[in-house]
Amino acid sequence: MKPAEGVQLIVEKDVSGFEPQQEKEVGCAARVAEPFITFRDGWVAYYNQPVFLAGMGLAFLYMTVLGFDCITTGYAYTQGLSGSVLSLLMGASAVTGIMGTVAFTWLRRKCGLIRTGLISGVAQFSCLILCAISVFMPGSPMDLTVSPFADISARLFKSEPLPTIASPGGQPEMALATGMPNVLNGSTTPAHSGPEMSPEPVPLISVSLLFAGVIAARVGLWSFDLTVTQLLQENVVESERGIINGVQNSMNYLLDLLHFIMVILAPNPEAFGLLVLISVSFVAMGHIMYFRFAQKSLGKQLFACCTPDPKAVSDSSLPGNTSTV
Repeated sequence: MKPAEGVQLIVEKDVSGFEPQQEKEVGCAARVAEPFITFRDGWVAYYNQPVFLAGMGLAFLYMTVLGFDCITTGYAYTQGLSGSVLSLLMGASAVTGIMGTVAFTWLRRKCGLIRTGLISGVAQFSCLILCAISVFMPGSPMDLTVSPFADISARLFKSEPLPTIASPGGQPEMALATGMPNVLNGSTTPAHSGPEMSPEPVPLISVSLLFAGVIAARVGLWSFDLTVTQLLQENVVESERGIINGVQNSMNYLLDLLHFIMVILAPNPEAFGLLVLISVSFVAMGHIMYFRFAQKSLGKQLFACCTPDPKAVSDSSLPGNTSTV
């Protein structure tokens, strides 16, 4: 019976040795601090990448009102453009965007990936100069004497009731504030009396230059976007690629959010010209960051007009390049 007891003691000892350890309970403070620690670690990893300045340059391009979104189309309606004209302009913008993707492949084959981003940035900024010029051309509603903050305070805090008119039944009815005729009681009398004045036509020089610059800049914009995205894919370690792309997307959305906040602070058409100048400034800062990245990467070979090896996928002179061909 002794061997059996010995076996039983060994088994009991082995079983007791593999008892699952109790997990340490995570405190409330640690749970609260965990997202901030993750945010810090992601930013540190993003900052230490050799393509940090290129990624920041791309993020700065999102701080702009110079695109075919609701803001620019709303401004176009205030300038007298119709929906059909805007549709044609959007179609032209899509065509120039496709041209940008074609230009990216051709420029990369001829000049290399980093030089492609530099050329694309110069092309985009050169086209956006037309948008900056349009602010000072005839037809531009820019007027810095009109305070957008006064308009916001008037709309938020000074709520005046709409004027009322008497209906046939004796009950008051709301009159439309847009000058539309009162058709509720069968009358065609306008809600606002006074001599009818036809609005003067707005000169289209300013808005034409604005949309010409926006449409032409799409070639450089799409090519630059593809360049930075390719740089992030090729020059980031595979184990950190998801973290870096996540931080990059966060920066893009943050700058996009800031441009909407900027429009909320200055919603009137008189301030749109100022928003255009701020947008062009942010685009310029983004391309300056990319130029600094290209200068650190290529050095004196940045402006060299040489054709790279067609078999090379990316510039071998990029520091920290871990991609395999």
